[in-house]
Parts: sequence; structure tokens; C-alpha cells
Amino acid sequence: MAVSTMDSESARTPQPQAALTKGGRSLLPAGALSARLGNHGKHYVCGSIAAFTNIVVTFPIQKVLFRQQLHGVLATEAVRQLQRDGLRNLYRGLLPPLLQKSTTVAIMFGLYEDFSRVLLDRVGGSGMPELVTRSFAAALAGTTEAFLTPFERVQTLLQDHRHHGRFNNTAHTFRTLLSEYGIRECYRGLVPILLRNGPSNVLFFGLRGPIKEQLPEATSRAGHLVNDFVCGGLLGAGLGIMFYPLNVVKSRAQSQVGGAFQPCRQVLLTVWRERGGSLAMLFRGAHLNYHRSLLSWGIINATYELLLKIM
Repeated sequence: MAVSTMDSESARTPQPQAALTKGGRSLLPAGALSARLGNHGKHYVCGSIAAFTNIVVTFPIQKVLFRQQLHGVLATEAVRQLQRDGLRNLYRGLLPPLLQKSTTVAIMFGLYEDFSRVLLDRVGGSGMPELVTRSFAAALAGTTEAFLTPFERVQTLLQDHRHHGRFNNTAHTFRTLLSEYGIRECYRGLVPILLRNGPSNVLFFGLRGPIKEQLPEATSRAGHLVNDFVCGGLLGAGLGIMFYPLNVVKSRAQSQVGGAFQPCRQVLLTVWRERGGSLAMLFRGAHLNYHRSLLSWGIINATYELLLKIM
């Protein structure tokens, strides 16, 4: 039976289970953790660990990018702003994306596998193409991720230097938003996130198989690791550029505290007018986003696939 190109590499190319060793003694017996987590639970764990690794490495780059998205400044000016904020503020706002990304990537990979399994069981024999079923599963997983919008909301406020004097940390920001404005304020910027997550998930899971098939065939674990990094990085970078305007709209919407909720279109028009109707200004920071996404999704995809083989 042909395997869908939307399957993970570990599913398409079964690898011998490995064990982590030290001094000849096994630290993680092959398949031991997989047995504890179950066949499907490991996708959540692998996704979460992969995202955790990525966030710790790329957070400073993300802060520079955020300043460019919010203020439309050059990368050098964004770096100068961070220098003025000081080293103690460099990782300010780390906890929300650490919690949010490790959870959303776990959901992205885990729910994609679960939704695919359930939907394929339901439509088995109906004649519906597997690619369509898996695309729907990817969209459902992406939509579910949007429930964690409050983490992106808090991250935006903590990274915006205009709110440094008002919000102390993650817990204080959540308490302030909930007590003064209610739960609805935590979901400001939900619409652009929904418009981004579903389609980007469909493209990510749909294209990573075909892209990897075009790369030189790997004959070792290191070769698979490099191919997974390249595949994930290229997809992440391309999708980051494609959906960049939605991230600009999200950042602008979420930098506001209180007041009326503006429709996506209105926020985009406001940013467009403020930046002189220039497409180049609207995409300011996109080059840095490209390189950050290349690194981030390369790390996530390679780490995820490696952990699947280890577990």
C-alpha cells in the first residue's frame, strides 16, 4: 500500500530503534519511552521537545523581528532598541512563547497524527483521496492551536517596550488582562492567527514529503538529520514569507490593550497607510523572518524526526 506524502519521514522510512548510551550503559532503552507513551503519545512529546529547543536558540532573533513588525524599523534600529533595553531584558517575554510554542507544536504534530488516524478510519473505502483527508486533519490541528492565542497575546505585550512599565512578567500580564478586561482581551488577534494556522499546516504537512524526496538520498542518521533540517527549514521560510502580512496584523492588533476590536482588514489598511502604501515597508523584517524561520523550522523538523526514531 502506498504511503501518503503527508506522513512523517519516520513513518515512511522505518529506522532501527536506537538507544542513548553512556559508557556502554543504555540511558534510554530502545522503544522504552515509546511503550510508556503509547504509539501516538510520542508525537506530542517529540513535538514539544523540538519546539522547546528551537525557542531557546532563536528567541533573541524573534525579538528583533517583532520590533520590525510592530514599528517598521530597520534590523539595526531594532537591535539598538534591544541594546538600550539591556541584557536583563533580552529574554524578557521568553516564558509565554516557550509555553505556547512547546504546546502548539505538540498539538500540531500530535493532533495531526490523531486526526489523520481517526478520519482515515472513518472514510476508509469511501473513495476519498488520502491527501484530502490528511489535509483536513492538518487544518483541524492548526485551528485547535489557536486556543492558545493568549500566550501569543502576552508575548506581544512583554516584548513591546512601550508596555515595560505596566506589565512585569507573564503571570502579572495574565492577571492584569483578566481582571481589568476579561478573557476576551486575551484573544485579541485571534482572526489572523486562525487565517494563518490552518492553511500553513496544510501546506507544511502536504509538502514536506515531496520536498524531502527531491533531496539527495540519505544513507545514515546524520544524512537524515540534515535532510530533515533542510526540508523543514525551506518550508518554514517559505510559509513565513507567505503569511508575513498576517503576522504584521497580529502584532499590531495584539500590541493594543483595551478599546475596540478592529477587523483584520482595518488593521491591515492602517498599517498600510502608516507605512506610506509601500509593499516593501509592509514586508519590513521579512528577510529576518525568512532566516529565523529557516533556522527554527529546520531545528523543529530535524529534532522531531530524530526523537521519533530514538523513542
